[in-house]
Amino acid sequence: MSDMSHIISRHSVPATPVERPVVRIEDDVDHSRFDLFVDDELVGILGYRFGDGDVGDGRVVALMHTVVKEEYGDRGWAGVLVRASLNTARDRQWRIVPICTYVRRYLAQHEEFLDLIAE
Repeated sequence: MSDMSHIISRHSVPATPVERPVVRIEDDVDHSRFDLFVDDELVGILGYRFGDGDVGDGRVVALMHTVVKEEYGDRGWAGVLVRASLNTARDRQWRIVPICTYVRRYLAQHEEFLDLIAE
């Protein structure tokens, strides 16, 4: 048998739980935008504007611009905001016009939302 005295014994230390941020998205109707809050701090917005008339059963809504605070950039928050906004559009039977370039890029990568686009 070989000598295993060079192996150091480790004791199990319980992992420290990682606190996940509390995320919520609200429709700020007064300002025509979806607000993204992370731990009660407003970190992003997606502005929208209702178009002229309706299409089929839903209203036409232009998604104008997506903005995330610089210190929260490159963490995926814009995608969280856009996905939630698109899900809300689907729930409300809105047809969308993607003006925002970020929303356009998001739609190109998430084809499950392409049916929302107003023709």
